[in-house]
Amino acid sequence: MKSVVNFVIAMLSLAIVFSSCSSKMTEEQIRKKAADIHEKVLTVDTHNDTPSMLMRSDYNIAEKHDPRKGGGKLDFPRMKEGGLDAVFFAVFIGQGPRTPEGNTKAMKRALAMYDKIHETVKNNSDLAEMAYTPDDAYRIEKEGKRAIFIGMENGYPIGNDLSMIQKYYNLGARYITLSHTKNNDICDSSMDSTEHNGLSKFGEKVVAEMNRLGMMVDISHVSDSTFYDVLKITRAPVIASHSCARALCDNTRNINDDMLKKLAENGGVIQMCILSAYVKKPESNPERDKATKQLREKFQNYEKMSGEEQKKARQEWQAIQEKYPQSLATVSDMVDHIDHIVKVAGIDHVGIGTDFDGGGGLKDCYDVSEMGNITQELVRRGYTEEQIRKIWGGNLMRVFRQVEKAAGEM
Repeated sequence: MKSVVNFVIAMLSLAIVFSSCSSKMTEEQIRKKAADIHEKVLTVDTHNDTPSMLMRSDYNIAEKHDPRKGGGKLDFPRMKEGGLDAVFFAVFIGQGPRTPEGNTKAMKRALAMYDKIHETVKNNSDLAEMAYTPDDAYRIEKEGKRAIFIGMENGYPIGNDLSMIQKYYNLGARYITLSHTKNNDICDSSMDSTEHNGLSKFGEKVVAEMNRLGMMVDISHVSDSTFYDVLKITRAPVIASHSCARALCDNTRNINDDMLKKLAENGGVIQMCILSAYVKKPESNPERDKATKQLREKFQNYEKMSGEEQKKARQEWQAIQEKYPQSLATVSDMVDHIDHIVKVAGIDHVGIGTDFDGGGGLKDCYDVSEMGNITQELVRRGYTEEQIRKIWGGNLMRVFRQVEKAAGEM
């Protein structure tokens, strides 16, 4: 019965979305209306890898950078320019050896990244402020500053120690992406072979502890089996902080229609990723692929390199981007995914998670300064102000509050 109700709601939502398409607006009217809505609603990006840039000694987030010259996809001036009010900075740790030594190294790296985020925000207190609750985001927005949340990408730095989840929560983490591109001790990844057949026994304890603390469980990157295991045991809605619809781009990183329906039944939300290869199947470019493969082989163990070696690797990477420019998907391609998710799961279960500085970027939304283009396309397709409010942050904040509420009831 519940699935029937959800289907009816989804159909009604879709009808409302496109009901206004019949009244054609000029491009100038679309731009004006979109700019007005973009200014009024709380805009939230749930996944951004800029902390990896912050760990470089030469990156000043208070200065405006050129993303096409190695300057990253986000800084505070461009956040303001693009009208982005709140962002979840990812404490990302790539999967390494699952040994006591490997776990310790991952924990130390994660803690250093938490410290760097707090230090950066403190040093720019006139421009930004740390946020820990939905209310913080709305308050900071009204004060004209950027709200900085923290999410952790990959549960690897938890190691085998559940108490680390509390520590990361105390440092500001409000979600944990359970895995990345490889399996860990928590669960199977979408891009690795089957090991646990979903969540491990330890992973079940991780989900329970996150529920207890009021931390959102993030199922981006996990295997399908892990996804279903999480939904069986979670006592709160979950999120996919940066994922797309598999029906439109067939990739194991994306979420299929059955999963979208189950996510809606759970009350959760999928935050649309704008990493081009997950929005639209990339065009073949053998020369680019060969050059990038050779570069990765040349500069292995990036984190172990000296600052000068890392700088050289970045310069050579940038040279490849300029010599073999990638054919990127467009905002229109990305909103096709939103349309599909609304059709399958409903308007209350979709948001935005760019993956900027982790690969995210579209032809016409290449960095944070161009995020208003997403709102323009939504207006162009007939989405209402209230629906756009939900997509840009309302849905995520609803889930955030429900997760906090569920924790308070335990």
